[in-house]
This record gives sequence, C-alpha cells and structure tokens, in this order.
Amino acid sequence: MKKLLLGCAMMLAAMVPATVGQAAPSRVEQAVQATAGRSPDNVALDASRKPAELLRFFGLRSGMQVADMFGINGYWAEIMAPAVGPRGRVTVWQPTQFYTAERRSAFLEGAGKNPNVQLLVSPFEAPELPANSFDFMLINLDYHDVYWQSQERGIPRMEPDAWLKRVHAAMKPGGIVGVVDHAARRGSDPRQSVDELHRIDEAVVIADFRRAGFEWVASTPLLRNPADDRTKNVFDKAVRGQTDRFVLKFRKPRGARR
Repeated sequence: MKKLLLGCAMMLAAMVPATVGQAAPSRVEQAVQATAGRSPDNVALDASRKPAELLRFFGLRSGMQVADMFGINGYWAEIMAPAVGPRGRVTVWQPTQFYTAERRSAFLEGAGKNPNVQLLVSPFEAPELPANSFDFMLINLDYHDVYWQSQERGIPRMEPDAWLKRVHAAMKPGGIVGVVDHAARRGSDPRQSVDELHRIDEAVVIADFRRAGFEWVASTPLLRNPADDRTKNVFDKAVRGQTDRFVLKFRKPRGARR
C-alpha cells in the first residue's frame, strides 16, 4: 500500500510543476497576449509601452469603468476591454479636433467591436465626460497637449486647471488617474516645452493634479530612459518611441464628491 501511495504521489508531482511557482496570467496579461484580436500596428508598440506591467501598476481590474483619453487609435481599448470583462466598460474619449470619419471607421473595425467599448467625442478644450463615473482613467502621452495651442488644428489656449476640473468631476471617489508623458528638462516652462518639443516637466503635472484635488499616490521608473536627449522633439527620428517617459498615479480622495 505504501508503495502504491508513493507511486501516486510521484505521478501527481510530475503533473504539477507546470503550475506551481508560476502564477497564471492575469486578465491584463491574457489580453496583451491575445494578439490575434489586436491591430498589428498596436501590437508593435508593446515593447516600448509595456502595457501589462503598466496596467498592473495602475491597478486595472475586472469590472472597472474606464476612461481612455485620446484613445481612438484603439491601442489601450483593445487591451482594457477584455481585461475589465463584460461587467466593465471602456469609454474612449477623443477630441473633436483629432476626430475624422476615417479614424472613426478604423476604430469601429478594431477596438470598437468589443461590446463593452464606447466612443465619446467633444472639443479638446471642453471634454464632456459623465460625472462620477470612472474607476480608472488613462492619459497616455497626451496630457502635455493641454498646454498646447494650435490655430491650424483649431486648438485654443487652454487652462489646465479648468480641464482637470472636468476630469476630477468624472472620477468616482477613490478613482485612479494614470498619466504617462514625455519628460522635459526640470524647471522647463510648460508652454514653451510643449510648443517646441511636446514634452512636459513631471513636477508641473504633479502640481496641476494636486491643485485639482487629486492625491499623488506613486510613480514607477518602468518607462524611464536616462539616455534620452530631452532637448529633442518627441517626433524626432533619433528619439521617437524611445523618449524618457514618467509614469504617475493619482487618486481622487474618497471623501471628494466633485
């Protein structure tokens, strides 16, 4: 009998190693790995964006109500929609100034096919977002443009405080806002660094969000690149896709109502 039990134990041990000590992929990791359901152009961005690690840092979970700002290219929605599951929802917001029939069509043929994804469009300077609605918001490589103005693009001079007031109102108490952006040199004037380089000093972003009523929770060096030349425009071929990017995690205090 002892030999039989020992033999059974050895057989079970041989079957277990594939799972012991190795956590099953999370919903986010599974969504990233499901490349067949994602745009090839978007999949190619994974190496520089590290989506699974980033969303893990921000705390994305199943069932969350998510806002994906400036997200009409579908990169984040393709990942977050399956990750939040059928009880969750991803609302993609796109500024009117960067919205075209062609981009809408591409979105609907891609990330928009997910039943839990919806698209909202409103002027850059006045984002129309439902109040007290989101558990998580992602602003990836675009917050700096709140300091930008362009007559050609129809973008007026904006005030970050007014813009973030709308963001604050859209978040649920306890909701998280994740910001990823191109780093400018410390102490840089944001209007100038954004206009010339599309970069922003992270200290400016932290101050903006704190003034708007958010708590700065944490940051991570996940996307930092100390070799980046911060004097170059982010679209310069020498640095494009390899810029030094800061990652900041903010939270709307649980006691806040607006």
